[in-house]
Amino acid sequence: MRDETIDVLRDLVAIDSVNPSLVPGSAGEQAIAIHVESYLRALGIDVGVQNAAPNRPNVIGVIESKMRGPSLMLCGHSDTVGVEGMSAPFTPVERDGRMYGRGTQDMKGGCASILGAAKAIAKSGVKSGRVVIAIVADEEHSSIGAEALVKDWQCDAAIVCEPTDLNVAVGHKGFEWVEITTAGVAAHGSRPDEGVDAIALMGRVLNELEALDRKMPVHSLLGRASIHASLIHGGRELSTYPDRCTLHVERRTIAGEPPRITLREIETMLETLRGRDTKFNANARFMFTRSPYLTPENSPLPKLIARPTIAASFWTDAAILGEAGMDCVVFGPGGAGLHGIDEYVNIDEVITCRDVLIDVARRFCV
Repeated sequence: MRDETIDVLRDLVAIDSVNPSLVPGSAGEQAIAIHVESYLRALGIDVGVQNAAPNRPNVIGVIESKMRGPSLMLCGHSDTVGVEGMSAPFTPVERDGRMYGRGTQDMKGGCASILGAAKAIAKSGVKSGRVVIAIVADEEHSSIGAEALVKDWQCDAAIVCEPTDLNVAVGHKGFEWVEITTAGVAAHGSRPDEGVDAIALMGRVLNELEALDRKMPVHSLLGRASIHASLIHGGRELSTYPDRCTLHVERRTIAGEPPRITLREIETMLETLRGRDTKFNANARFMFTRSPYLTPENSPLPKLIARPTIAASFWTDAAILGEAGMDCVVFGPGGAGLHGIDEYVNIDEVITCRDVLIDVARRFCV
């Protein structure tokens, strides 16, 4: 017999929820939020909608006991990255025990596990406390959904169902974004004595970034911090010395590092380059940050889930929930093709994840 949770997954994948902050003009989370709200209401669950921004809704369902007790949040995000290069991103295809389509792994598979668990928990109830189902917007860009969520909702603990191959992630790195701009002097390409090449100046920055990356510190669980060049733009036309070049840099941070460490490292680097050449002109601007996260050592969740513990390679909303005071782990079904053209989730892991969530919720809320 076909498992209903897989039908839930198919329905989620079929809804375009590409993040409009990543791809301007995209559908966003409105339609999928309406679908999730309707699904939860049909189960008799108390449901609320919270707008993180216009047309960027979170959906929150609450399954509450009549007795006071512990509270557990099951959290997922409804948005996806873009679909460029995909022929039929919103047509879910099942093949060889996998479901293909945009968002199957990241993270509509996890959302389907959460919704499937919600159905079983709503039917049986919990002995005490409450289970909060939170499907939030915008994790793929700025996590305005999670930020809005924690302003109004608090739980003792949370499971974020990002893809972990059914391992329990008890930590992950953070990240910081910095913009570097080199300034040159525009001049005709035939007049080298008048021009200063801003792109060539940026080449020096790139060399220093490579050297900095080789010196990154290492955390015993999270691994090595890193820094890389992400986006670069410069120049006007072929026959003109470029007077400006802009580079966006990302640094993956580890626990124990101070906030805005990237800006300090880059400013030190630029000062060194200025000391080598008086014509070197550059500045740096801090753009954005998200903190690393470590699950508290006394959290009961890893033992309740009883799966191997790892550190996730990617950032998740667990950091925001954790900063708000919730013990968090990341646990979800695996697959491959994260943000790629051939994205898929393992169907059996979606079902296993659901069953683990049901079991943990019933044992936590006692």
